[in-house]
Amino acid sequence: MPFISKKARLSLSEDDIKRLSKLAKSRSEKHAAVIRAKLLLAFYDGETISAIARKLALTRARVDRCINKALSLGIDAALDDLPRPGRPREVSDEAIAWVVDLACSKPTEHGYASELWTYSALSKQVRSNAQKVGYPELQRASKSLVHGILSRHKLRPHRIRYYLEKRDPDFEEKKAQILVVYKQVQQINETAEESPETKKMTTVSLDEKPGIQALETVRPDCPPRADRQSSWGRDTEYVRHGTLSLLSGIDLHTGKVYGIVRERHRSQEFIELLELLHSSYPTDWKLRLVLDNHSVHISKETRAYLATRPNRFDFVFTPKHGSWLNLIEIFFSKMARSFLRGVRVSSREELRTRIEQYLEEVNQDPVIFRWNYKMEDTTV
Repeated sequence: MPFISKKARLSLSEDDIKRLSKLAKSRSEKHAAVIRAKLLLAFYDGETISAIARKLALTRARVDRCINKALSLGIDAALDDLPRPGRPREVSDEAIAWVVDLACSKPTEHGYASELWTYSALSKQVRSNAQKVGYPELQRASKSLVHGILSRHKLRPHRIRYYLEKRDPDFEEKKAQILVVYKQVQQINETAEESPETKKMTTVSLDEKPGIQALETVRPDCPPRADRQSSWGRDTEYVRHGTLSLLSGIDLHTGKVYGIVRERHRSQEFIELLELLHSSYPTDWKLRLVLDNHSVHISKETRAYLATRPNRFDFVFTPKHGSWLNLIEIFFSKMARSFLRGVRVSSREELRTRIEQYLEEVNQDPVIFRWNYKMEDTTV
């Protein structure tokens, strides 16, 4: 006589079936939920508990519990674990607060040489001082316990997150001035054909990129080969030939890049760049320069040169620690990630030639850099 189950049939709507079928095929949901979805669908199709247990490699008790939950509480309860009372917590709130406070201090404050806690060092400090501060339940605190406490409070005392303090009291005002300049550049670029006179003021974003290293390989690079390696091979040793500095400016209307490559970046070299800009534009044009607060930009030598070119230049300074507002930094970043990444030369003179060639190549197809961050809040 065939076995007839005494359990009630599971009633599912079309939406329930679709949901369970999608969950049963999922490769991203929790494994337990996928198994339970398959289990419920199999029971709905009339399979016995024993058959389901064999097919899904489960115990009969587990299958039976899931089905009972679905029949009494619904499929949502069957798919999720019901809350359990669990083991009573042994660590008091005061003890947890002490661990958190300890994690928020530096190891140097407790006689250690390290600047930051590791979980091992912190758990050791907790264990060695727990009895003394009145929390004996922490005398056997493990790394996992300390990690769990810190995770619940979203603390990571083993990491450093760097920030830059706005030390310029006029930071917001100066930032607004820079954004207004970029807004004016945008408007000029959009109306240049209709109002040619507006082009008689050119805005140039200007800065220096010092410390470009002239590195030479000690052995030839190995080219990539389909049957051996997919990328260039390079010996880790190298020879240093010193550094060079690139003093550069980018025309925000045309995208053209002006630059000089020198061994140093003093006032003398900065004046040389200003003279290059002066000779590159008609004498009746105003040259507005966006630049940072480097000392050479306001030195006695620079001011003496500017006095020989009255009404020619207009300096707009970024706020202190706000050089990221200067668009030339985007060009330097692009240059570092493309051209300078991995460049190897036999001398500083070769590096100078390569950089100058790169600037020529950029100017063959110039890109107009645009500032978009918070521009919608800027009014002219």
